[in-house]
Amino acid sequence: QVQLVESGGGLVQAGGSLRLSCAASGRTFSTYAMGWFRQAPGKERTFVAAISQTGGITYYADSVKGRFTISRDTAKKTVYLQMNSLKPEDTAVYYCAADQGRADQMQFIRPPRGYWGQGTQVTVSS
Repeated sequence: QVQLVESGGGLVQAGGSLRLSCAASGRTFSTYAMGWFRQAPGKERTFVAAISQTGGITYYADSVKGRFTISRDTAKKTVYLQMNSLKPEDTAVYYCAADQGRADQMQFIRPPRGYWGQGTQVTVSS
């Protein structure tokens, strides 16, 4: 089992940057593919990015390719989402997720499958 706690959200102007962090508890962090999702008000939760257990493979939603970068630090049991060139449409609650399946399948998981954090708000002003 793993518990996830996100941090790093906030208010930023369009064109700015933020780095989200997701700290995991438990001794099996390296066995989990990790992902970031987001949910805007009144909309469904959507996939943003995923990273494999080794960190060697990453996947991104088309809407964030070239602007967002996912990474992980196994020693710190933390996964990051560096967000650059932010747009107002990036405004959402961002959730961290963990699953022991393949990273290329992370985009399809939704609660109750997987482990999820409580979310962190990102607001991009125009």
